[in-house]
Amino acid sequence: MTDTGISAPRHEISHDPARLDHARIHHWLSTDAYWALGRTREKQDRAIAGSLNFGAYDLATGEQAAYARVVTDHASFAWICDVYVDHAARGRGLGTRLVTAVRDHLAPMGVTRFLLATKDAHGVYAKIGFAPLEIPDMWMALQTG
Repeated sequence: MTDTGISAPRHEISHDPARLDHARIHHWLSTDAYWALGRTREKQDRAIAGSLNFGAYDLATGEQAAYARVVTDHASFAWICDVYVDHAARGRGLGTRLVTAVRDHLAPMGVTRFLLATKDAHGVYAKIGFAPLEIPDMWMALQTG
């Protein structure tokens, strides 16, 4: 891993914020991601600004092909969210490589608890060790909107 990325067969994964295609990310999430439908561009830009972000970029075109956002303290905890792979890039393991890159970037900092939520991609995340919560009754959530 270099300072800005990890090479993958057809894509480079990077956490360089200057490479993010904000308009594309917003389009993906606000129009095609069940958890973010209708999210405003302003809200998405604030989420990006307050998070650690990863993009996967096509080596041939330089175009962003996937995205993941991480809310983290860089010490013990990380919530991986807004994981999205463009339809044209799906089915080749890019989502798994992207989340693996997030894990591998944060693990040396001592992050030992990674959480994420999914309605339909359990198999993608199980490949790298994610499992249902051991004691789900211990966790609580507050939904205000």
